[in-house]
Amino acid sequence: MKSKKSWIAAGRFATISTGMLGVFSAAHAQPFVPGDLVVSRSVYMGSASTVVVGQNLPGGGQAIANGSYPNVFANESVDSSFGVTSPIFLDEIKTNGALDKVIAVPDSLLTTSFPSKSELALNLSQDHHSLTFMGYASPINHLDVSNSNTPNHFDPTNPVGTTVQRVIAQYNANGSVSATNVNSYSGNNGRAAIYANGNYYTVGNAGNGSGSPSQIVDNTGVQISKPGQSETTMVGNYSVTQNGYKADKPGKDNNFRGETIFNNTLYVTKGSGSNGIDTVYQVGNAGSLPTISNAANTPITIVTGFPTGLAKTNTAKFAPFGLFFANSDTLYVADEGDGTGTDANAGLEKWSKVNGVWHLDYTLQNGLNLGVQYSVNGLPTTLDPATTGLRNITGRVNSDGTVSIYAVTSTASGATDQGADPNKLVSITDQLNYTTSAQSLSEQFSILKSASYGEVLRGVAFAPTVPEPSSIAALLMGVAGLGFGVLKRRRSQV
Repeated sequence: MKSKKSWIAAGRFATISTGMLGVFSAAHAQPFVPGDLVVSRSVYMGSASTVVVGQNLPGGGQAIANGSYPNVFANESVDSSFGVTSPIFLDEIKTNGALDKVIAVPDSLLTTSFPSKSELALNLSQDHHSLTFMGYASPINHLDVSNSNTPNHFDPTNPVGTTVQRVIAQYNANGSVSATNVNSYSGNNGRAAIYANGNYYTVGNAGNGSGSPSQIVDNTGVQISKPGQSETTMVGNYSVTQNGYKADKPGKDNNFRGETIFNNTLYVTKGSGSNGIDTVYQVGNAGSLPTISNAANTPITIVTGFPTGLAKTNTAKFAPFGLFFANSDTLYVADEGDGTGTDANAGLEKWSKVNGVWHLDYTLQNGLNLGVQYSVNGLPTTLDPATTGLRNITGRVNSDGTVSIYAVTSTASGATDQGADPNKLVSITDQLNYTTSAQSLSEQFSILKSASYGEVLRGVAFAPTVPEPSSIAALLMGVAGLGFGVLKRRRSQV
C-alpha cells in the first residue's frame, strides 16, 4: 500500500497515485524567514461533550470526567491509554521571542495527541531546506489515538482496538507542505522525523498490549522510509545484552525519543520506560547514514562515555531528550529530569569529547526555577505546573564564540497527566570553550514564550532556508524526468 497526500497553503489538496515525492506550486504559501525559530504548539479543542462521564473509553474503563479541559485528562487514571487528538500550529518567532506568524497545520492532514509530551519534535532536513515532524491521520477530538494500532501491524492484545496511520509531515522553506501516511509505531507514538538523502529517519515506540508479536517488535525504534510509502523498515535493533545484561521485553530497549544528524551520522536518545538504558546512541557507522538495504544489519551502540546502567536501576537519573552538536567535540543534551525538580542532571547538559570519550562538563539550570510552581491564567492553582527539565532543543554557534540554545521545558504538576501542562520555550547562551560549572555560573535561561491555558509547546527548530537557484533547477529537472501524471485536486478524507 502506498499513499501520499500533499496540502498547498491556500487550502487545496492533491493526491498522487505514485509513492514518489512531487514538487508543487507554492504561489499562495507563506515562506519561512531565514534565522527565525519555529515552535510546534497544540491547542485543546474538546468540549464537555467530547467525553461523557460514564462512557466506555477505548483503552478500557469508564470516564470519570467529561471532555472539559483540564479535568478531561483525569481519565488517564482509569484508562492508561487516554488521550484526545488536537490541532497542530507552527509558530514562527524571532530569536527574541517576537511572533512573526502562525501556521495552522490542517487537521485533515494530521493531528497530535494533546497530552503526549514526547510528540511533535521539529527537525531541519540535512540540507536545511525543510522541517519534518510526526502526527496522526485522525480528526481532532478522537480518543486514545496515540495507542491505536496501525494497518498491517495489528496487535490483538492492544486494548485500543482502533487502527490509525501515523503521518510524517514535511514543510518546505517556501511554505508548501507534503505528508506521508506510515504504518510505523503501532500501539504507541512516533516522536521525531528527519529528512536526509531522500529518506525519512524517524524514532518512536511501539506496542500497547500484553503480548509481543513480531510485527510490533519490528515496528519500533529507528525506522527508515521513503516519502509517499506507507511501509517502513526498522533500522538496527539495540538490546541490553550488548552491554552484558539479561534480555528485556522484546523491542522495548528501542524506546527512542530524540534524534539528530551530525556529520552524516544519526544519533538517538532514550530517556523513559523501565526497560533498556537511558542514554545517547549512535545508529550505524560514523559518517554513514543507514539505508533501507543495510537497515537490518545496522549497529546501534551507546556513545562512548555516556551512561550504560539499566533504566530500572537508573541511580544517575539520566533522562536525555533532544540533542545539539556545536562541533565534533561539544554536545548539548536536554535532560527531562525525574519530575521532582531536584534532579542534578535536569536541564541542559554540556558534554565534551576528550581522546575519543565523552565527559559531562556541567549542567545548566540557572533561570529554569526547577520545581517552582508558576501560575497560568485560567488554570486552578492546584494544577499549577513547575519546570522539571528540558525536552526538545535546537541551537547555533555564534561568531563571538558562544552557543545559543533554545529549548522546550518539561513539567510536573498535580494533574493526572502532566503531559497536558502548559509549558515554556526558553533560551540560554553558553561560552563554547567553557568546561567547568564555575565558569558558567553567570549563564542563565530566559523565557521566550509561555503556553497559555489549554496549550502545550512541543518542538523547536530554526526555519528552513530556500535552496540556491542552481539547486532548485536541478530538483525541477529531476522531477520532470519522473513522469508524474495529472494531479487530481480533491479533499482527502482521513
